Amino acid sequence: MSQRETLGRYNLILKKLRRGYASFKEIQNYLARESEIQSLNFNISERTFFRDKNEILSLYNIDIQFDRSRNAYYIARDDNEDYSGRMLESFDVFNTLNISERLTDYIHFESRKSGGTEHLSGILHSIKNQLKLRFTYQKYSEETPTERTVEPYALKEYQHRWYLIAKDLPNKKIKSFALDRIQSIEIGSDKFKRSRDFNLEKMYQYSFGVINSPNTQPDKIILSFTPFQGKYIKNLALHPTQTTLIDDDKEYRISLEMHITHDFIMELLSLGDQVQVISPKSLINDIRDRHKQAYLKYKIQ
Repeated sequence: MSQRETLGRYNLILKKLRRGYASFKEIQNYLARESEIQSLNFNISERTFFRDKNEILSLYNIDIQFDRSRNAYYIARDDNEDYSGRMLESFDVFNTLNISERLTDYIHFESRKSGGTEHLSGILHSIKNQLKLRFTYQKYSEETPTERTVEPYALKEYQHRWYLIAKDLPNKKIKSFALDRIQSIEIGSDKFKRSRDFNLEKMYQYSFGVINSPNTQPDKIILSFTPFQGKYIKNLALHPTQTTLIDDDKEYRISLEMHITHDFIMELLSLGDQVQVISPKSLINDIRDRHKQAYLKYKIQ
C-alpha cells in the first residue's frame, strides 16, 4: 500500500469520527466506499485499524478511543481543545497537499512566510525535557544582537509567527522571543526546574498578541462595527472575552475585557472606518491621534 493511500486512510478515519461515534464496521464500510470513489485502496482489517489508531496518536497526538457502551470509536477531547482543533485542521491541509498534483494550478500560497520554524522541534524538545537554551537574538529595535540563556517554558503562535516564552537569565523575567529573530540556537545539557506558578493560559488571559501585562487590571473596551464588518468579527472573535451588545442592521457592538497593547491598537487601525471605539476615552484619543497623523502624511500641500 502506498504512502498516499496510508495518509489518505488516516484522514478518512478522522473525517468519519469527527462526525460522531462510529463502530469498526461503519468505519470499514466508509473506507470501502471511498476506495471505490477515489479508485484507491483504503480497505483495512481490524488489526490494521488498531495499528492506524496508534500511528495517528503517535504522529498527530489525536487519540481515538473505544466506548464499550456504544460499541463505537470516537476522538477523545483533552483539556486543550484549541490544540486538538488546530491539529485536525493541520492534518486536513497536510493530507490535501500530499495527495494533490500540480498544486500551483489550484492553490495560491501566502507569499509571506514565517521565519524560524526550523527551530520549533529543537525548542519543543528543550521545553519538554526542561533543558536550558542558548541563542543569539536580534531585536528590531537594536543594531547588534545579544547572547541569551533562557529556561524555555512554552511556544505561542500569533499572526503566522511563532514565539518562545521563556525565563530570561540572569534577570529571571518571563519574556517572549520571536523565532524569526533567533540565531545560532544551542540546546544545553543543563536542566532547570519549571516554575510551578507559571500558567501560559493565565499569563495571556487578557492579552492580545504576545505583549502582556500580568500585574495590571484589564481594560473594559466597547467597540462598534459596521454590520458588514460585524459578520467577520462574529465569525472570528477578537478575544475570548468578546460579548455581543448590539447586533442589528445599523451596527454590531461588542464589549471586551483585555489589556490595550500595541498589537491590539494595530489591529483596530487595520480596520479603518469599519470600527469605532466607544470606550475607554484613552483608547479613543489614541486611535484618533494615530488616524490624524496618518492623514497628515497624505494631506495635499
